[in-house]
Amino acid sequence: MSWTLGARYDSTKSNISFQVYSKNATRIELYIYKTAYGASEHSKYVMTKNATTSVWSTTVSVSALGAGTVYYGYRAWGPNWPYSTPWTKGSSTGFLSDVDANGNRFNPNKVLLDPYALEISHDPSNAQSTDGTVFASGPLYRHIDSGPRAPKGVVLAGDSQSIGTRPTRALKDDVIYEVHVRGLTRNDPAITAAYRGTYKGAALKAPALAALGVTAVEFLPLQETENDANDNVASTAGDNYWGYMTLNYFAPDRRYAYDKSAGGPTREFKEMVKAFHDNGIKVFVDVVYNHTGEGGAWKAGDASTYNVLSFRGLDNATYYSLTGDKQFNWDNTGVGGNYNTFNAKAQDLIVHSLAYWKDTLGVDGFRFDLASVLGNTQEHGGFNYQRDHTGTALNRILRDLSPRPGTGGVGTDFIAEPWAIGGNSYQVGNFPNGWAEWNGIYRDTFRKDQNQMGVETITPGQLATRFTGSADLYGEGNGDTRKPYHSINFMVAHDGLTLNDLYTCNSKNNNQPWPYGPSDGGEDNNHSWDQGGIAADQRKAARNGMAFLMLSAGVPMFNGGDEFLRTQACNNNVYNLDSDKNWLNYSLSADQAKFKTFTERLIAFRKAHPALRPASFYVGNDTNGNVMEQHRWFKPDGYVPDASYFDSGGNHAIAFRIDGTEFGDSASALYVAYNGWSGSVNFNLPWPGNGKSWYRVADTCPWAEASGVSAVAPGSEVQLGGEGYAYGLCGRGLLLLIAK
Repeated sequence: MSWTLGARYDSTKSNISFQVYSKNATRIELYIYKTAYGASEHSKYVMTKNATTSVWSTTVSVSALGAGTVYYGYRAWGPNWPYSTPWTKGSSTGFLSDVDANGNRFNPNKVLLDPYALEISHDPSNAQSTDGTVFASGPLYRHIDSGPRAPKGVVLAGDSQSIGTRPTRALKDDVIYEVHVRGLTRNDPAITAAYRGTYKGAALKAPALAALGVTAVEFLPLQETENDANDNVASTAGDNYWGYMTLNYFAPDRRYAYDKSAGGPTREFKEMVKAFHDNGIKVFVDVVYNHTGEGGAWKAGDASTYNVLSFRGLDNATYYSLTGDKQFNWDNTGVGGNYNTFNAKAQDLIVHSLAYWKDTLGVDGFRFDLASVLGNTQEHGGFNYQRDHTGTALNRILRDLSPRPGTGGVGTDFIAEPWAIGGNSYQVGNFPNGWAEWNGIYRDTFRKDQNQMGVETITPGQLATRFTGSADLYGEGNGDTRKPYHSINFMVAHDGLTLNDLYTCNSKNNNQPWPYGPSDGGEDNNHSWDQGGIAADQRKAARNGMAFLMLSAGVPMFNGGDEFLRTQACNNNVYNLDSDKNWLNYSLSADQAKFKTFTERLIAFRKAHPALRPASFYVGNDTNGNVMEQHRWFKPDGYVPDASYFDSGGNHAIAFRIDGTEFGDSASALYVAYNGWSGSVNFNLPWPGNGKSWYRVADTCPWAEASGVSAVAPGSEVQLGGEGYAYGLCGRGLLLLIAK
């Protein structure tokens, strides 16, 4: 996929072409800088508009710029602020209004970052500059010239850094590890100090994640966001750790680069991607195309004062979804206003950005934050999600950037966070064919069953549906042809409690002092429980949570550090904690080390048994009515449950057997039993196959932890017996067996 917007050298490196889109601007000037911060421009050029494409362009001779890095930005005039010859930087000459009836917010006093810049020089707020008013419109700030302090685009000459050989593994065979690239190594003593918290440091972590069993690392946002100010003071005031306020959709965040020179972040990012690819690991990136870092109104009800940094100053009504009167941003993202995902030109930027990260930077897949916004069918004045509308960004992404086939091969993995805030934005199970989704219903079902017995009613049938890939959400019907692997199963994610805290905290505790807080917001209904304060039961519950993921059809995802029971001290919204207590800590206690071993062995077991990773939903009969017994449910007494058992909230134990021979599995059968009761239950085991016996792979109960056999390595399984063998499983315990 090709495009011409942005800044690029010609083939001889003698000239640089600059192109930027604006339908509504009446004049745009290119400003060239030799110094990124604190200096006036080196030169400026009036750009020419193509009346057909609304692309403004100019070409500059490199010889006219001299040696060194080329930084650049734009100044734009429009109907609300038409060009006037006497205008000078910092004046109000020509000003009519901060916003007009068509939503235009042009302000020539603000130097604008190119939306297609491939790197940016610095963040608006940083150690040198903490005064954000310089970038604002409104009666108090519109006259302030932002030029010396504004972030600039960096013109790149290209590089030859390899991204290695991409894994082409089917999504169904992946194990996803969600983590922050800075937090992954910032605390890691095994990494050279200067590399900690960087792309270079993350690259050095690839072998360890491969050894854990991870096949896809999903990084929290890596596109440029305003986070340089995190280092100003050791507090949470204004901090942006997670990175969900994107300033630019092409540039890798400079903060995470060891090499911060021009082109350094791009080269180092690709070096990191190659390291993961060399270890057989896909690289996924969390992307935020539902809103931008420009934010919304500074004060509720004030239409005049907004940040003017980039998109807003170039073409507000193109890039943002506005209220019906076009005076304010439409907002169901909760962070300032929706990106205008139904506008064709705004969509261009989305697909061009994705193509750049995929084709040039080597990314294998994307997780889309608040992805329901990409299904909006209304530019301004409202929000209306429609799954099958061909004009949505969701469907255009699938058309322009081919999804990876279910069998694996060349393609891209697309994963949606299938909700936003308010309206008809909660769309779990209702994304277009080709999209996988974070299955929030999977998370909530298992959490409620584990932690809220007597408060929330969960039936064995509901558990069964989640264990087998959520056919109610992704199975055929209502025009859906998706498969189990379109369900991304998770118990926790970055925005919530950790796996450890899910079972050690009764509620969130976000108002703690630094470095564990304070953090505002956060979900109040976490379905968490401290297991009565009994540490052994807390670890048992966490083992169950990890086992649910590894033994369910679908794609398991867990959060970085969950493999060793990382804690956030009950803070469930640590978006602003760029602190040593929020970075992963690799000094493990004995209990943490045991849990990591448990996790490694469960992941290895999943990867060794294709019966746990079905390409289609399990079936009980073939088209001729013959029993295939791919998958069969059992009650503890060994009999098959009927509908009344499945539908009763008074039943809390369920087991299933998978016939491995139906999947080319090395095991003739697998058996999983889950006892949700508080007391122990005997499970009578089913038939293991002719001449076979059942062997224990894992038992999450405290006795097994104390004996060091919560999960065992292949070949160390303990033989139990055959059909009818009675196994006593502790309260709230899970059992995994293999037939041999």
